Amino acid sequence: MFVGVGAWFCSLAATLMPSWLSLSTELLVMESYEVGLWESCVVQEVAGSECRPFETLLGLSRNLTLARFCMCLSDALALLGLLIAVPGLALVKSCGGSQGRKVKRGMKITAGVMILISGILVLYPVSNLAHETVVKFHDHTVPHTVPRWEFGDALFIGWAAGFFYVVAATLFFTSCCCSEENEMHVVYHHQEKFKPESSSSKKFVERGS
Repeated sequence: MFVGVGAWFCSLAATLMPSWLSLSTELLVMESYEVGLWESCVVQEVAGSECRPFETLLGLSRNLTLARFCMCLSDALALLGLLIAVPGLALVKSCGGSQGRKVKRGMKITAGVMILISGILVLYPVSNLAHETVVKFHDHTVPHTVPRWEFGDALFIGWAAGFFYVVAATLFFTSCCCSEENEMHVVYHHQEKFKPESSSSKKFVERGS
């Protein structure tokens, strides 16, 4: 649960950060440009940064538009999965009985699936945009004097969020398997403790008396 919450905060930070791509030139060392999903910024070491939001969706590239959709969907889906996982935790006293344990296990499995999908939705746009940046950076048709876009901090935070989402989903699935084995172990010992006496033992007792 803690890993999933940390992944959600990383994903939310990557969604809101304006530094998905950065551009710096050799002529203007004190100035650089950054592009995010919602705005573009001019960063100056003396005057600070000045950002301006995108006025229309039509001016965005296909990858940025896809990244917007995937990141927003991932944040919403992961938040819903974490809320579903809360009643399924072992520390939360809800859904008692054997049937309740099955319901709690189902909640954790559902949360794990949703969080895993959220991780894929984060990793895909981040990796896709990084691949496009690498291809354009090594494009030999463009002169070397032309400035090129590079990775921003939000891409690395997005990769970390996707990795933590996958780890959180794996831990949810593992906890479900462990809880199922413990439940079978408890049921087996319960049956052994209250196992009825056989007919042969009853006859032996009658003869002895």
